[in-house]
Amino acid sequence: MHNFGNYLVALSIGSLISVMVVLNTILGQETSMALSFIINHLIGIVVITLILIVLRFTKGKPTRQKAPWYLYGGGIFGFLILNSNYITIINIGASLSMATAVFGQSLGSLLFDLFGFMGAKTYKLNKRKVILLAISLIGIIIMSLGGGAYSILYIIIGIATGVITMIQMVYNAKLARLKGNLFSARNNVLSGLIVALIVYLFFSPSDIINSATNLKNLSFSIIYGGGLLAILVVVGSNFVIGRIPTLYNALLLSSAQILTSVVLDFVMFDIFSITLLVGSLIVLLGTAGSIIVEEVKES
Repeated sequence: MHNFGNYLVALSIGSLISVMVVLNTILGQETSMALSFIINHLIGIVVITLILIVLRFTKGKPTRQKAPWYLYGGGIFGFLILNSNYITIINIGASLSMATAVFGQSLGSLLFDLFGFMGAKTYKLNKRKVILLAISLIGIIIMSLGGGAYSILYIIIGIATGVITMIQMVYNAKLARLKGNLFSARNNVLSGLIVALIVYLFFSPSDIINSATNLKNLSFSIIYGGGLLAILVVVGSNFVIGRIPTLYNALLLSSAQILTSVVLDFVMFDIFSITLLVGSLIVLLGTAGSIIVEEVKES
C-alpha cells in the first residue's frame, strides 16, 4: 500500500498525456498547428527555466558533463510527434490515435532489440513479443471499425509516431544522463521551437499571424493548458521513475493514455462505440504482455 501514491501518479501522468495532446489539437484547430506548437513550447521554455533557476538557488549549481553536439537536436523528434498527433486525432479520434502510438512504441522497442540504437544492446527476435504485438494490432483494427473515419494512412502515421517517440526517449536519455533531466527537457523544447520557427516561417508565416487573432476568443485552459500539462508530465515522470518497478510504470502509463483518450473522444468529440472500447482493451492486453516480456528480458 505504501506505493499506492506512486501508482496513482503514474496513472495521472498517462491521463495527462492524453489530455495534453487533445488540448494541443483543439488549440491547433481553433488557431493553427503552427501557433499551437509555438505557444506550448514557449510555455515549456519559460517554466522549465524558472524551475532550474529555483533549484540552482536552493540546491546549488548542478554538476553537468560535456555532451556531444549531436545530442542537442531532440526537438526535431518532438516537432514530428506533435504534428503527427494533430493529424491523427482530427482524422481518426483521440483513442485510436493513442492506441496506434502505444502500439508503435512497442514495435519500436522490438526493432531496437533487433538492430540496436545509439549503442543499445541487441537481442534475438522474441517470438512472444511478436505474437503480443499482433494482438495489439488486432485491437487497433477492431477500433478502426467502430469509431472515427477509418484510414490506413492515418493508422500508419499513428504507429510511426509511436516509433519516433521511442527514438526520442532513447535519444533524450543520453543527454539527460550527462546534463540532467530538466536541462535535457528544456533543450528538447528549445530545439523543437527553433525547428518549428524555421519550418513554419518559411512555409506558412501568414497562418501564424492570421490565426493569432483567434486567441482572444479562447479560454485560458485551451491556450495554456497543453504547455502547462507538458511540464507536469516531465516533473511527474521524474518523480515516479525509480519509485515503482518499470513494468508497472509502463503499464499504468499505457493504460491511462488509452482509456482516458476513449473518454475524451466521447466527451469532446462525441465518438464512442463498443468496438472502440473492446479494441482499446485488446490493445492494452497486447501492450501489457509486451511490457511483461520486456521486464523478464531485463531481469
